[in-house]
Amino acid sequence: MAHIYIALVDTPGIFASIIRRVLKQKYIHVAIALDAGLEEAYSMGRRNPFVPLIAGFEKEDKRKILCAFPTADYMICELECTFKQRESIKQTLYQDMEQRHQYHYAILGLPFILWNRPFYQEKHYTCSSYIARLLEENGITISKKHFSLVTPKDFYEYPEKSVLFEGALSELVKKDMRWRRRRQEVTYEC
Repeated sequence: MAHIYIALVDTPGIFASIIRRVLKQKYIHVAIALDAGLEEAYSMGRRNPFVPLIAGFEKEDKRKILCAFPTADYMICELECTFKQRESIKQTLYQDMEQRHQYHYAILGLPFILWNRPFYQEKHYTCSSYIARLLEENGITISKKHFSLVTPKDFYEYPEKSVLFEGALSELVKKDMRWRRRRQEVTYEC
């Protein structure tokens, strides 16, 4: 078996607090990664962690996110998949990254989630709907709902996940920095 990783994220902010209240859950953002250390993590979210209004498909950088949100909490989950599924997911992520400026955050879709009505505008996704659709296209069903209605809560409640880490992003980055120092790699500073 192979694995992919889901990062559930809790960041501070006005928009995040609204989503948190609506979902009634701590984690309000989700990213997909090819490794447990989140070095290859992708999501439909802020193009720059410091600028909340510009969002689309991006490769996430946990160190930049830590600089923007020093109190962020993460939960990293592992999902089993076949090698074929993982390779297909990886190829799609790489292709979408090359075309990332064609993908946008589905702001218009947010009210439809509250109304429980599927809504899809081509190449527009929420963080959850992008990953739900990608996984579904590769035979991994997170929820029986239409992909446009999937929220971070569905990933949190997904029974076939294994939690590898839950805690402060700063702790995750510190562990990574210690590992990098042992390997004499350059560290990242804000």
